[in-house]
Amino acid sequence: MTFKPSPRNRQAAKAMEPAIDPAGWTAEDLGANDDWVYELSDVEINEVREAVSAVERRGMDILDIRAEDFPLPHFDKGLAELRDELHEGRGFNLIRGIPIADFTKAQAGIAFWGIGTRFGRMLSQNAKGHMLGHVKDFGADYEKINIRGYQTSAEMNFHSDQCDYVALMCIHPAKQGGASRIASSVTLYNEMLKTHPELVKELVEEFYLTKHGETRPGEAPWYKTPVFSFQDGYLTVRGIGIRITKAQGLPGVPPFTEAQKAAIKLFRETARKIYFDMDFRPGDIQIVHNHVMLHTRTAFEDWPEPERKRHLMRLWITPEEGDGRPVIPGYRENFQDIGVEGTVQSAPVDDLEPV
Repeated sequence: MTFKPSPRNRQAAKAMEPAIDPAGWTAEDLGANDDWVYELSDVEINEVREAVSAVERRGMDILDIRAEDFPLPHFDKGLAELRDELHEGRGFNLIRGIPIADFTKAQAGIAFWGIGTRFGRMLSQNAKGHMLGHVKDFGADYEKINIRGYQTSAEMNFHSDQCDYVALMCIHPAKQGGASRIASSVTLYNEMLKTHPELVKELVEEFYLTKHGETRPGEAPWYKTPVFSFQDGYLTVRGIGIRITKAQGLPGVPPFTEAQKAAIKLFRETARKIYFDMDFRPGDIQIVHNHVMLHTRTAFEDWPEPERKRHLMRLWITPEEGDGRPVIPGYRENFQDIGVEGTVQSAPVDDLEPV
């Protein structure tokens, strides 16, 4: 089925009132058809190939690629639609058809980055300064305080990342499991409001989130933000992932109140009732708007051969200044490039060592 933009039915959102927003979809909505999948045409695939070849001929570093260095005259029309769908529509995209089997990892990274430039500016994702990240199982323990879920094979809590948009491109899927699990945080807010408005009120207040030890000298090891916030008629939801839980015990962070514990519990229980699963095919690109979407993945079993192990490339993207969904003052300041003293930004085409 051909990609179809969602109806634009959003109304101005207000705290403690139901939110009417096209990002407030249900799993039944997505399961009814696949018109939310953008399948590349032969013309668009050839444009991607040619743009990758042009970058290689120029010997450009991935970090230096700008939209003008990666021309996509036909595909740009579709990408403009997809960008609008992130801002004013469903809040996520799935692009299908990147010819990953014909690309080296370096060529895949170039293609992914070039497409990503249409959505904004890339951010560093970890203490290594990786602007092009890699989601792989390094055998790390998800329960340890400074370990992040993308380094493991574990199922994670529903969460949202420290950026406006997170993009994933599938290089290799897992042997079994590893489905991308998404949920509308707009729908979650509305469902909680129906049954427990007193707990929604708790989540309109600020919570502490850990920075996973990825700080520079003088920075606090945490930051504060509400879970549900409202700005210029737009609802923004900060996912209650492991960052909120792992902030407990950090210097200066008060313990959860009983009401906060109940609100967190209900948030997570509700997310587990409204999710939609999608399996990635090689070459799929998923882009999720963190302000209206929660995401996670199921636990997975990997292939024994290193070259076949589950591998997703990842971009964290923020829109250019003055663009993007309105957020409360100070919200995007927490989306600064992650790094520690001496971090140098880079765009490796693979990662063989955990952070």
